[in-house]
Amino acid sequence: MSGKMVTLEGWYILHDFRRFDQAQWRQLSDAAQEEIQSEFSEILESFERVNSNRSGAFGLYQILGHQADYLFLNLRTDLHELSKTEQRLQKSRLFDFLVPTYSYVSVVELSNYVSSESATSPEVQALLDARLKPALPDLKHVCFYPMSKSRAVGANWYLEPLEERRRMMKEHGSIGRTYAGKVLQMIGGSIGFDDWEWGVTLFSDDPLHFKHLVTEMRFDEASARFAEFGTFYLGNRISLADLNAGFKISKV
Repeated sequence: MSGKMVTLEGWYILHDFRRFDQAQWRQLSDAAQEEIQSEFSEILESFERVNSNRSGAFGLYQILGHQADYLFLNLRTDLHELSKTEQRLQKSRLFDFLVPTYSYVSVVELSNYVSSESATSPEVQALLDARLKPALPDLKHVCFYPMSKSRAVGANWYLEPLEERRRMMKEHGSIGRTYAGKVLQMIGGSIGFDDWEWGVTLFSDDPLHFKHLVTEMRFDEASARFAEFGTFYLGNRISLADLNAGFKISKV
């Protein structure tokens, strides 16, 4: 038997990627645009209050490239609250002009590849609680990608003994720790939730840290032998004011 992996779970996560339909937006009068933006501003301001009262988390990002224009990143205590958040956005008039391009549902996850007994101490439990219910950092850039572990013949992660998986993940984690203070990482477990097994969200003030970190990790054994990656999304953190400014486009 290969050994069971035990996980700790925290807040539920929705990555909601959208493309701005500028052609349709231009058809509106200035007054209509302002009214729609005002309504939407109230919604996002309520999400900001979630950040301050620690009942969840919210981040707004502008995505580079053609996969999407914006990422609305929401974390909530349970799936019911996450669904309410999603529905509130979906029912807003502005979302008639923000077309969905991709979404990802997961839950903040920590695994037991490090000793599970350590989680029983009050000090470590406090640290775990902060990681399972994270405040989104006020860092300039975000990188998101989904990933899975291979189940191919001859390279099946789930047939490896637990101690071997622990050894490889310890090596994997040691690379991440060299980026402490440079990159903050949030892992979302999504087995049974979405198409991939994990959603990885990285935050940093320097986007080159994403490139260097992911490159280094490609060479460790856990990644080189077993990692499968989905599409990468790169973006910049923006404010509500930045979002509103982005909708001020010429009608000519």
